[in-house]
Amino acid sequence: MAIPLPDGLATPALVVDPDVLDRNIARMAEASRAQGFALRPHAKSHKCARIADRQLRSGARGLSVATIGEAEAFARAGVDDLFIAYPVWLDADKARRLRRLADDVALRVGVESVEGARRLGDALRGSDRAVGVLVEVDSGSRRTGVRPDAAGEVGKAAADEGLDVVGVFTFPGHGYGHDARARERAARDEERTLGEAAQGLRDIGLDVRVVSGGSTPTVGQWRPGAVNELRPGVYVFNDATQLAIGTCGVEDLALAAVATVISVPAPERFVLDVGSKVLGSDRSPWVTGHGYLPLFPEGTVTGLWEHHAVVRLPEGVRGPRLGSSVAVVPNHICTPVNLADELLVVRDREVVDRWQVTARGTNT
Repeated sequence: MAIPLPDGLATPALVVDPDVLDRNIARMAEASRAQGFALRPHAKSHKCARIADRQLRSGARGLSVATIGEAEAFARAGVDDLFIAYPVWLDADKARRLRRLADDVALRVGVESVEGARRLGDALRGSDRAVGVLVEVDSGSRRTGVRPDAAGEVGKAAADEGLDVVGVFTFPGHGYGHDARARERAARDEERTLGEAAQGLRDIGLDVRVVSGGSTPTVGQWRPGAVNELRPGVYVFNDATQLAIGTCGVEDLALAAVATVISVPAPERFVLDVGSKVLGSDRSPWVTGHGYLPLFPEGTVTGLWEHHAVVRLPEGVRGPRLGSSVAVVPNHICTPVNLADELLVVRDREVVDRWQVTARGTNT
């Protein structure tokens, strides 16, 4: 991230380079269009209505979200087409909230069990607007999702409840890795498992309209065919992990935490006023330390506390002076954004706007 930082900025703070952000959004939108995919970006990465508006104006079909709370926040902000890409398990309160949401927006929800489908059917029975249901399948992440040969059973249960089963979806979390071949293998796994699952739904007479996959690492590996929708999220900002695995360059980093040097205890070591309550505590097997420092790319954030980050430099590398500002790109961008109230938009060393994190803390 080469953005020149403003003088006198109160730190720590999350800053955004709007030109890099817009370039990332436009590039993903164009790549999806060129390959014939609908783009439904995952808004859990930015949680910001201003960024969602940019994505939708660039051609996104709608948004993906992770929770009912995120869906409610974006619905209040005017987004009217939302997919809760998560196997929601409904209690009484969530059932009431989901039904209200279904009456206000075009809504899709994930399901991965017969029991979950029955709960969803009970919650939405009699709703004024149909809710689309996508069956989640496991394409290799070993997280949530059924085997592709079990998708038909879950889909039938949802259809028997009167739900509109529109397709299948997956998350290719195993596509992360230094080797581009790992990302390609994950994309092929997605295509195979989603194709099998979709056929399982067709075999019981369901009309499969949506076959949804994709993540930031695997998007460039897709082949048109089985899949017709992509849900990348991190690409809007990118982060230290995406940089380390080679899915972006330094010039594609659109967000960083700005911190102040509060201590220089040794020539090879300095301390910043930023910690896990801003950067998050995510570690990455592909990143050495707790983040990437654009001005000190050979430096390592070796220690992270709630309000301290210790940076160690190689011998002979001159460090920053006490009181100066240093940018840190987080390992995983989603958590820092969820911890922030606002994003500072910076251009030409000036804060030109402040964007509210619309869905901050909406974790239920």
